[in-house]
Amino acid sequence: MQTDGIDVASVTDWFDDHVPGLVPPLDFELIAGGHSNLTYAVTDAADPPNRRVLRRPPLRQVLATAHDMEREHRIIAALGPTDVPVPAAIALCTDEAVNGRPFYVMDFVDGRVIRSTADAAALTPDERRRAGESLVDVLAAIHAVDIDAVGLGDLGRREDYISRQLRRWYSQFQGSDSQLDGALGLTAVHEVHDRLQRSIPTQVGAAIVHGDYRLDNCMLHPDGSVMAVLDWEICTLGDPLADVGLLWVYWSDPDGVAVLPQASPTAFDGFPGKSELIERYARRSGRDLSDLGFYIAFGYWKLTCIIAGVYARYAGGAMGDVSDAEVAGFRAMLDSLSEATAAAAEGID
Repeated sequence: MQTDGIDVASVTDWFDDHVPGLVPPLDFELIAGGHSNLTYAVTDAADPPNRRVLRRPPLRQVLATAHDMEREHRIIAALGPTDVPVPAAIALCTDEAVNGRPFYVMDFVDGRVIRSTADAAALTPDERRRAGESLVDVLAAIHAVDIDAVGLGDLGRREDYISRQLRRWYSQFQGSDSQLDGALGLTAVHEVHDRLQRSIPTQVGAAIVHGDYRLDNCMLHPDGSVMAVLDWEICTLGDPLADVGLLWVYWSDPDGVAVLPQASPTAFDGFPGKSELIERYARRSGRDLSDLGFYIAFGYWKLTCIIAGVYARYAGGAMGDVSDAEVAGFRAMLDSLSEATAAAAEGID
């Protein structure tokens, strides 16, 4: 059976040479897709079956500097021996003759991913609290990794992280606006960019920055603790407080409004509140969080730029046949984010 994104015969032959312990024929099932890297569960014919995971770039709209399989494989391989829970890296294929694009294979982690309110409702209050606390503890562990000792010292530039991020995402936003002939009309993005640029705090040290750290980018053990951190594709080195600010943005308190409809559904009884998460991170990391307001504003601004790009692709027709309701939904999300960005930036300078 053919699977989009997988040349089954060729990839099976490659597995036979590079991934020990599997019994062909192999079944490839897409378990996470979209505009990010694609994730497939690979199941063999043994009884009971063995499972692995294959990651490859998206099938279309691949950015020249994104979706670097070798880089992502390198990161999880380096983190494997540390206190950061990641799936075990097994093998990397850079020969595009095998499957059209590079890919890598990692161990299959059998855990829970909390993406919806139904997922969160299935957890007990104790499991929800453990999930929130473990999420923070693992983030502190990521930021405590000795980047030189694990061989990631050259993963990226260490200093001026926020300046580089402002340039990158502002350029992305301007490109999205150009696609729509200036129809985005989000003046707050321009204004907050300038305020952020004027107010960048002094970066204290450099650490691994996940770049998109949130509950649904982690896999949970049955007791609620984090058993694997996923989606390392935009990881680099820089200011770790950017991860903390973005985690705040994604996290929903019981009396708050989710920043995105699919954001971590953490408003159920038992999950720690935002302030509890931040206090725990401060204790675990020993970092000074007095400038956290800046990083929260930056998190809102960055997320607005990202969603602007998604909206531009939908509104511009790059995503094919989509309904007017889908386009309108992204527009409403974008307007709400823009307002939240402006509110978060009040007082940072």
